[in-house]
Amino acid sequence: MNERRNFLIAVIYGLWSLIALALAVPAAIYLLLPPRARKRQEWVDAAGLGELETGVPREVVFRRSRQDGWKVVSEKSVAWVVKLGGNRVVAYAPQCTHLGCAYHWDDTRDVFLCPCHSSTFSLDGRVLSGPAPRALDRYELRLEKDRLLLGAVRRSGEPS
Repeated sequence: MNERRNFLIAVIYGLWSLIALALAVPAAIYLLLPPRARKRQEWVDAAGLGELETGVPREVVFRRSRQDGWKVVSEKSVAWVVKLGGNRVVAYAPQCTHLGCAYHWDDTRDVFLCPCHSSTFSLDGRVLSGPAPRALDRYELRLEKDRLLLGAVRRSGEPS
C-alpha cells in the first residue's frame, strides 16, 4: 500500500512539474528574449511631387507601420513638406523642437508658428524667434519617379 501511495505522489508531482515547465518556458522567453528589432529602413509613400506647389508648405498625412513589441501597429503620421524648386523637397517633422508641440504654417506672416510658446521657424526650418533651441527636425526622404518617400526623422544638427 505504501509503494502505491509513493508512486501516485510521484506521478502527481511529475504532472505538476510538467505543467509548471509548460508555463515557465514561454514566460521566460517572453521576459528574457526581446523581440528582434527591424533592421531595414521603412520608406513610406507620402505624396506626389505634382501635388506640391513650389514654396508653399503643405501638411501631408500618411500611414506608417511601427513595431511595438511583437505587434506591428499602423499609425497616422504627419509631415510638413515644402517643394523648394525643381526636384528639391524638404519634409519637416510636425513637432516643435522646444517641447514637442504641434506647429502650423501661418500664411499671414509666412512662418511656421508654434502657438504654445510662440516659437517661429522660417520656410527652411531655421529658428526665427522663441524658446526653440534648434531648427526643425527633418524626415529622410527619397524621390522615386514623381513620388515622395519618407524615412526616419533626423534631429536637426545630426549627420544624415
